[in-house]
Amino acid sequence: MTDAAFSALASLADPSLLMMLAVGVVAGLVIGLIPGLGGTGAVAILLPITFGMEPEPALAMLIGALAVVHTSDTVAAVLLGAPGSASASVTMLDGYSMARQGQAKRALSLAFLSSMAGGLIGAVGLTLAIPLARPLVLSFGSPELFMLTILGVSLAAVLSRGNVVKGLTAGLLGLLLGLVGTSPTTAEERFSFGSLFLSDGISLVAVALGVFGLAEIASRVGQRRVTEKPVELTGGWGSGIREWLTHWTHVIRGALIGIWAGVLPGVGATAGTWLAYGQAVATAKDKRKFGKGDPRGIVGPESANNSVEAGDLIPTFLFGIPGGVPSAMLLGMLLTYGIQPGPAIVTDHLDLMYLIVWAFAIASVAGAFLCFLATGSLAKLTKVPFAVLGPGLLVVMLLGAFQEGGQIGDLWVMVALGVVGFFLKATGMPRAPFLIGFVLAIPMERYYYLTASLYDGASWVARPGVLVFAALLIVPLAWSLIKRFRRASGAADDGHRDEHESDDKDGDELEGSLARTPWSLAVAVVAVLVFVGALWVSGSFSAEAALMPRLVAVGGLAAALILTWQELRARRQATRRDTLDDSLEPTGGSGGSGGSGATTVATRVDHALDARALARRHDLVIAMRTFVAMAAFLVLVMLGGYLAATLVFTPVFLLYAARTRPRTAIIYTLVLGAVLLALPSLLPVDLPMGLLQ
Repeated sequence: MTDAAFSALASLADPSLLMMLAVGVVAGLVIGLIPGLGGTGAVAILLPITFGMEPEPALAMLIGALAVVHTSDTVAAVLLGAPGSASASVTMLDGYSMARQGQAKRALSLAFLSSMAGGLIGAVGLTLAIPLARPLVLSFGSPELFMLTILGVSLAAVLSRGNVVKGLTAGLLGLLLGLVGTSPTTAEERFSFGSLFLSDGISLVAVALGVFGLAEIASRVGQRRVTEKPVELTGGWGSGIREWLTHWTHVIRGALIGIWAGVLPGVGATAGTWLAYGQAVATAKDKRKFGKGDPRGIVGPESANNSVEAGDLIPTFLFGIPGGVPSAMLLGMLLTYGIQPGPAIVTDHLDLMYLIVWAFAIASVAGAFLCFLATGSLAKLTKVPFAVLGPGLLVVMLLGAFQEGGQIGDLWVMVALGVVGFFLKATGMPRAPFLIGFVLAIPMERYYYLTASLYDGASWVARPGVLVFAALLIVPLAWSLIKRFRRASGAADDGHRDEHESDDKDGDELEGSLARTPWSLAVAVVAVLVFVGALWVSGSFSAEAALMPRLVAVGGLAAALILTWQELRARRQATRRDTLDDSLEPTGGSGGSGGSGATTVATRVDHALDARALARRHDLVIAMRTFVAMAAFLVLVMLGGYLAATLVFTPVFLLYAARTRPRTAIIYTLVLGAVLLALPSLLPVDLPMGLLQ
């Protein structure tokens, strides 16, 4: 193992690997500043560039971006009070307060150094996990690997914030989408409906960028201006560095918490940073300064949000269970190279594992160093409204999705999945289980058939490893049910707690904004219809090809029906509450001043509800207009090619959607056009051609 570790380090002396690592670091720092993208956006945008590369430079670039994205997302949180990601919202509590006291550099230096330390400690944790987990991984057979794929989807759903049924429904929808195309066991086409395009399956990049990237653009493009006035970049870097050294225990504890949160599928950086913040508060003797500029409220969470990405890689590469969305995309990329996570990677590709470790460590140090040097420039990017960033991001994302298969159909699928992702987000359904289910669908089916062919009946279920993994699946589910029964016995609960109600809400007003509305009921009903349709269509498949689709469809139908029942029950309870409020509302002056006061309160509540309804309607209208604009852009691409469509679409969008000045729109469009012209000569990128070209 030592030889593999030093061999991987020596390989990083290759200029091409260092160049790819540097590209990843710079891209990750820039993407980290854009709200809503984070590690998911960084990996998804860079993933298409890796097509045609060898695995080593591809992984170096992607790991470089993933290692630093949580370093730069702190800049907006500290200077604007508007975090670049959900996990950075924890740092905002004390970092923004410190910046408003004229100590922005002190806050940022604490954050940058803590992120660097968290990345290094996370890399050490990943290094130690390889020799410790290797004997266990090598003992796995196909039954254990099959159970691991089930565990990956289920834990992502069960441990994700909010309603467990929503998480399971989303995960099973992702599994069903992953089964579209040719069966890996019978070479039979499924759910292709005679289309050659669908027979190849759905593109991973199109799914990831659609469900997360385009959905994020549609939900945030209405933000035409930055509401917060940035604070001045004042204070001393040195004071923050000296102070950071006195809080090394919080750094280590935060990093260890982050690694643990990363190992657990579905927990992620947001929960990890809140756990680190919670332990910092719980172990502090003086808690009065937390939230008012306490350095301990910065170092712990910042250390955790970087180490969680390293911890996430442990189950991804060693067990084939992606803990989050970025690692799911990395897993998908490895599968395209024919690299199977699990036993194969620790025997045949051990040098690749250590390359990942070294790349993560070097990128963590380089990212912190660059942030110290470039904070002034990075701070300027945080002042750009998302509506202005929107068209550029759209052009980059759609171009990235085109690179994998070279088909315009991938772009239409991406936009369609963008609509799906928008409604999943708006109705409070977690999107991470959806993508994880999509990535694990084919490995799950392959391991199941291998298990069924090697073992008689269900004898494989009695294997010790299978029983352990089954227990790991049942315990969190049972604990979730116990907590629900406790809430039901202690207070009225409709079993419909959503993501947006959790304590670690990230400030995104759209997240779960359509929950408990007719829209969330419609999403549940559509899910029922999708699973019913899949069950019906699978009847035309052969027995072997139909087995996995039927299992997924039956499980999904059960989850979707429960979700529909929850939605209907929530609506009935809301209707009863409204009826009761109306019956108790005073009707005349006999109530005196008390009646008048009650009427005033009721009126205010009604006004607040009306305002929320109007805000939801406004967000929905803007999102739908944005998706229509995306479709119009694709029509232009099909007619005139990508460059011409960009030169027409971008200024129109900037002038009418972002309300920018004509001069800004012209300069923006020309720069974007110049980048598109130069891109094919710099990278292995092809621009889509139109019918008129």
